[in-house]
Amino acid sequence: MPKIVDHDQRRGEIVDAFLSVVGRDGPAAASSRAIAAELGVGAGALWHYFDSLDAVVAAACRQVLKGADARIAAAAAGRRGLNALEATLCEILPLAKHTRDEAKVVMGFWGRLAVDRQIATGKSDALSMWGGRVRRHLTEAVEDGELVRDVPVDCLADVLLSIAIGQQVHAVLDAGQDDPQRQLALVQHCLKPWRLS
Repeated sequence: MPKIVDHDQRRGEIVDAFLSVVGRDGPAAASSRAIAAELGVGAGALWHYFDSLDAVVAAACRQVLKGADARIAAAAAGRRGLNALEATLCEILPLAKHTRDEAKVVMGFWGRLAVDRQIATGKSDALSMWGGRVRRHLTEAVEDGELVRDVPVDCLADVLLSIAIGQQVHAVLDAGQDDPQRQLALVQHCLKPWRLS
């Protein structure tokens, strides 16, 4: 009797192996051969579950963004205003090993997306969701008297999200600018002119 394989489970194992290789050895090392070795199978076994390495990277990116979204929701639960904003940005900024590893996966995917738009199928709309959260928390901060009434919420939200994504790029490039205190200071610098106290 042929062995019954759970395709979703096997796809998840392949994505997890990809993420392990990226976290340990960096994105350049995450070849199909390295992923297969991580799983203890031949490289050809991967292609029963994915069409290409790009498809593996896209699935890994979706998994990373889904995990980040869950962490952001949990971190900001029961908070509002600047407290919720900081909790949100702390899950996007590459402040710890797991967020730096996530940045490697996301930046790798966006790099591939720049040359092949077809791999965008089913991609997460994380930037829009994150931008929406940041705008909501800034609006709450205005309502709660933490920020001045005339703060340009949309513009400030775009700047803060750009800083977070830019810091992810720095983390991937290992530019020596990924110090957590420095990253948080950039956020506070942007908020300072708009604070009421």
